Amino acid sequence: MQTRRHFALAASFMAAAAALALCGPAAAQAAKSVKIGMLMDMSGNYSDVAGKGSVTAAQMAVEDFGGEVLGRKIEVIAGDMQNKVDIATAIARRWFDVDGIDAIMDINNSSAALAVSRIAAEKNKLVTVNISGSPRLTNEDCNPNTIHYVYDTDALARSTGKAVVDAGGKSWYFVTVDYTFGHDFERETSKSVMAAGGKVLGSVKVPLNAFDYASYLLQAQSASPDVVAFATAGADTSNAIKQAVEFGLGRDKQKLAGLLVYINEIDALGLKVAQGMLLTSSFYWDMNDETRAFSERYMKRMGKMPNMSQAGVYSSVMHYLKAIKAAGTTDTAAVMKKMKETPINDFFAKNGRIREDGLMAHDLYLFRVKSPEQSQRPWDYYELVRTIPAEEAFGPESASRCPLLKR
Repeated sequence: MQTRRHFALAASFMAAAAALALCGPAAAQAAKSVKIGMLMDMSGNYSDVAGKGSVTAAQMAVEDFGGEVLGRKIEVIAGDMQNKVDIATAIARRWFDVDGIDAIMDINNSSAALAVSRIAAEKNKLVTVNISGSPRLTNEDCNPNTIHYVYDTDALARSTGKAVVDAGGKSWYFVTVDYTFGHDFERETSKSVMAAGGKVLGSVKVPLNAFDYASYLLQAQSASPDVVAFATAGADTSNAIKQAVEFGLGRDKQKLAGLLVYINEIDALGLKVAQGMLLTSSFYWDMNDETRAFSERYMKRMGKMPNMSQAGVYSSVMHYLKAIKAAGTTDTAAVMKKMKETPINDFFAKNGRIREDGLMAHDLYLFRVKSPEQSQRPWDYYELVRTIPAEEAFGPESASRCPLLKR
């Protein structure tokens, strides 16, 4: 009897252990949160155009989605990458290997974005890029795990370069930030300028986070171009253009062209300085009821209007979460498949789609900056010149240099 009782007791323990073994991982999976990482410059040159504003946009998307997916809480985690590739890659590796991050939904700085994209492919995690602009992300350095969502420098170069040449700016000189983003931007804009019938007189490279542009602007001034173009971003753009105006550049028939201009920079420059500038953007807060509704909610949190990358963060995070729900899993391949096969129709993009090379193709917009007299209220800065269809803006998929595409 004692032996039978011990056997029965042991059997019941084994059954309970087996049940725990079967339900334990499922319970742990159900309890585990879905984690979204944002690798942002939180205090430096790009903190205004990305930083807290981009993190806030991601949090808004999570809240609007309902805060959970597949029964799991959604978390947004921010890391300050300080515009340094080594810091960005160290954070990304820790996030993927230790902290259980499911996807990184934006990365400041093209060099860092390219490096983190490679890590994501190695770890089979998903990366979406909204602020970094290098076209290499979906061309030479493409991989199945990376999406380029808001713009790339090819598209902005193609759109702005042609528009400025057509408006009479035939000879160009570049002031270019000295890293991957700037080099790519100058190269692609030069191609567009020459294809439109213009010519490039030269360029000067400037360090990231420069404060004194005097020597660089003097070189540009001595070339006497029709257009002084700034292949820069963030605070570098507003600082350089302000000093250019003080040096007398952009007077008479000479034009200043900001190749990547966020609404933050126009706000910093003021309309008196920026008026008449042509620029290309994928978003403007005051285009329609949908853009205004999102932007006014964002304004209440941040005290300023969102730029195109911050609006793109919201859109891409929402698209990612919807894909998880549709796929019924956070598995990268399954989620990516849903993201690519589902059109994007929201306040940010209409009839957008993620191509096989990872590029999200959508319409872009050519704007002219208003004069102080034309502006009727705060942040009323742009007038629409032209809508640029997706294929014209980004080029056909057949022209992609991504080795993933079947030829």
